[in-house]
Amino acid sequence: MFNVVLLMPEHPGNVGNIARTCVLTESRLHLVRPFKFNLSDKYLKKAGIDYWEYVDLVIHDSLDEFLEYIKGENFYLVETPSEKKYVDIEFQEGDYLIFGREKEGIDEELLKKFRERIITIPMTPKINRSLNLANSVSIVLYEALRQKEFNF
Repeated sequence: MFNVVLLMPEHPGNVGNIARTCVLTESRLHLVRPFKFNLSDKYLKKAGIDYWEYVDLVIHDSLDEFLEYIKGENFYLVETPSEKKYVDIEFQEGDYLIFGREKEGIDEELLKKFRERIITIPMTPKINRSLNLANSVSIVLYEALRQKEFNF
C-alpha cells in the first residue's frame, strides 16, 4: 500500500478524484488541514461518486502533526523544480507521496528542510504552469505501483 498525502488541498473536485484513485489502487489518502472546503462539500462528493465509503482516509489537523505521524517513514515531496525525476526513484511499499496545494505547491520551508526528498514530474519550461493535482497524483502513484508490479 502507498500513502497519498495532500497538504492543505483547495479544490474539492481534485480531492474527490484523488480519493477514487486511492480506492482503486488500495492506497491510503491523508488530508492535512487546513483545507478550504468541508468533507460534506457537494463537489467533493460528486467527484468521489460512491467511492467515499471505501476510502482509507486519515485526516491530520496540522502539518506538524502529520510530520510527527510519519517520523521514521520514507516519503517524497512531489514538486517542481527538482533534479530528481519521479522515475528515478525506487519506490517501496508504504512510501508517502506528498503533494502540495493546487496554486502554491509545497511550502518553501518544508522544501528547504527536506530538499533531498523532492521529486518532480518533467514538464516543458515554455509555459509557466503545472499539471492538475489529480493528474500528478496518478502519474507518480502509478509509477510506484508499476514498480511493485501492481501487486494489490
